[in-house]
Amino acid sequence: MTIEVVVPILAATIQSGTPILYATLGEILTERAGVLNLGVEGMMLVGALAGFLTARMTGDPVLGFLAGGLFGALLAGVHGLVCLGLQGNQVVSGLALTIMGTGLANYLGTPFDGQSVTGFHVYAVPFLSRIPLFGPVLFTQDVLVYLSYLLPLCLWIYLGFTRWGLALRSVGENPESALAAGLPIAGYRWIGVLAGGSLVGFGGAYLSLAYTHLWTTGLSAGRGWIAVALVIFAFWRPWRAMLGAYLYGGVMAFQFRLQAAGTHLPSSLLLMLPYALTIAVLVFSSWRGRGIGAPAALGVNIEPPD
Repeated sequence: MTIEVVVPILAATIQSGTPILYATLGEILTERAGVLNLGVEGMMLVGALAGFLTARMTGDPVLGFLAGGLFGALLAGVHGLVCLGLQGNQVVSGLALTIMGTGLANYLGTPFDGQSVTGFHVYAVPFLSRIPLFGPVLFTQDVLVYLSYLLPLCLWIYLGFTRWGLALRSVGENPESALAAGLPIAGYRWIGVLAGGSLVGFGGAYLSLAYTHLWTTGLSAGRGWIAVALVIFAFWRPWRAMLGAYLYGGVMAFQFRLQAAGTHLPSSLLLMLPYALTIAVLVFSSWRGRGIGAPAALGVNIEPPD
């Protein structure tokens, strides 16, 4: 393939992987606090619709993006209320959240199906965008992509080098020891749930405001479930999440390229590629990840002290 073909595919890889990256980082933060949230798909859809409607009503995509994060956090708050407040089953609550979020977004978004919105557009970074190959791929994107470059680094520093991040991790690993050390376990878990939900909502808002510039039913198309799988692939590490998200983005971009080229492969087979890769990633992670497990208290409810 020539450079004229490779550069657009690589640029599309970054763009396709960005919403998955936001959602994966959000789920990593939540699970590091010891809370399992399988409602990512529903939260992404709600975030996408909230971002779309806010930008459409106000004409400001920045407000739309913030609204997507806010509604993602609100939906995550429902999960937190069930699991942290009422000590409900985290798996059941997460699945219910996906069903509720998907149904709510599709119902409220039906009148706007297929309508477009003014969102974020490509901004070429001066000088950097002129670097051969890397410039058009990495630095001729929208501002939300540039923000996503920084998020894994920020999350890595927060979890590994700050007292608050280390405290959050201790709550997810050994809540009894964290309690003995005087840490507010419920408070740190709420932070993980709400901040993680906000990142997931940002990923959904990216879909409607930057990736497609429109709303359509089922806009997330399974990306939330891919993000959940990528947490395992990344071994709960932010920098590996970035690698995994762009791997999926590459598969999606290549699939669209094959469809546009009029390949003789059935379109249903091409659409299956990202999800087939999900299964392969889980198998690989299960084999390769021996000894590198999830947070020890992940999915375990902690009874409040007497």
